[in-house]
Amino acid sequence: MTRELLRAKVHRIAVTECHVEYEGSLTLDKTLMDACDMREFEKVDVLDVDNGNRFTTYLIEGEPDSGMCCVNGAAARLVSKGDKVIIAAYCALEPHELEGHAPKIVLIGENNRIKATKNVEGHGVVV
Repeated sequence: MTRELLRAKVHRIAVTECHVEYEGSLTLDKTLMDACDMREFEKVDVLDVDNGNRFTTYLIEGEPDSGMCCVNGAAARLVSKGDKVIIAAYCALEPHELEGHAPKIVLIGENNRIKATKNVEGHGVVV
């Protein structure tokens, strides 16, 4: 039996664009994807901090160092430009792989640039 655990997270990135007419997905700055080892076409959950909406989509690689976070397709109706979102990817681990597992967490600062990276989260910690 496997368990799904958080593998990687981009925390509180601002949505830079919304394109309803695009086929779908979320375009994300390649530098940010690399920082947490996310891959193009990887399935992710997106959690909108501002309105509470949640949806699943996949990633498309955006221009490195652009700060881009563009929500495309139908999901573009669930967010607004400027909303802060959390992008989370998961992994399925066997019981023997659970101990020592640590997610890659990228905290986002101004202009959608990396503020910090870490591998742990604490209860009640405000960022």
